[in-house]
Amino acid sequence: MSVPEYFELNGGDRMPKIGFGTWQSSDEVLEKAVLAALDAGYRHFDTAHAYENEAALGRALRKWIGDNPAKRRELFVVTKLPPGGNRPELVREYFDTSFRNLGLDYIDMYLMHTPFAFEHVPGDLHPKNPDGTMKVDYSTDLAAVWKTLLKLKESGQVRHLGVSNLNLEQLTRLSKIEKPACLQVEVHLLCQQKALVEAAKKLSIPIVAYSPLGSKALADALAAKTGRDYPDLLQLPVVKRIAEAHDRSPAQVLLRYTVQRGLAAIPKSTNPTRIKQNLSIWDFELSDSEMKDLGALDKGEEGRICDFTFFPGIEKHAEFPFKN
Repeated sequence: MSVPEYFELNGGDRMPKIGFGTWQSSDEVLEKAVLAALDAGYRHFDTAHAYENEAALGRALRKWIGDNPAKRRELFVVTKLPPGGNRPELVREYFDTSFRNLGLDYIDMYLMHTPFAFEHVPGDLHPKNPDGTMKVDYSTDLAAVWKTLLKLKESGQVRHLGVSNLNLEQLTRLSKIEKPACLQVEVHLLCQQKALVEAAKKLSIPIVAYSPLGSKALADALAAKTGRDYPDLLQLPVVKRIAEAHDRSPAQVLLRYTVQRGLAAIPKSTNPTRIKQNLSIWDFELSDSEMKDLGALDKGEEGRICDFTFFPGIEKHAEFPFKN
């Protein structure tokens, strides 16, 4: 089957379906990786204020752009409003900080990072109480924050507004105000989000899958704390069998499965060889039987890795997305 390499957005903009993730990357490592990704052909780059690496990404992108504005137009750059900014009166302040950090003429997509909120503590993106629980802002008005985000388009500094980590009810609620240009959520082989994916398609909202390869670094960190077993997606027998049949890497199979489902994905790597491999998925196709075999590995909510348990106490927030 022929799979488009882009999502077509309003205004004729294109969002590449394979992007470059930047979470948990130090500045020095990230700058080198981004330059390698640009050389490999990536044009979609995803960051967030909460990742604390927007400035490093911006430096690498500006170095590549140079004094050629046409090269800027090739890029699709995404960043996000952090949980501490989920109040209407704080949206502009946090957006301006991200805008300065990136140092670009405009941001292609700005996302609400989470539906829940932390207290706004200047200089502390993840504020905690003395007992180690998060300083949670329980007064979140999700609709009011979304309406304020939408007003950012009037400035010309951002072209599209989207959301991340919302559940179906929250997505439907905000879509009644104005449909987000994108929904970014955890999607991978063990957490396929089938109901949410189907609902988003009916709403014509593109989905971007984060952790499409299973986010082993996060899984390992959580396993050390919780003792829970997080399977390595790249080592699953079905994935390895299909990879061998196509003479591809397991990661390429996982990413091809994602785009054949009609989704985009933002894999992260700092290894130049894997960076190239992760983008090289457009010249092979998974069969119907292979898609069925991979689809059968879904564990639903049990397969979720990023359940935000690393933010103790956040589950008490009224907009915590995984209550059910």
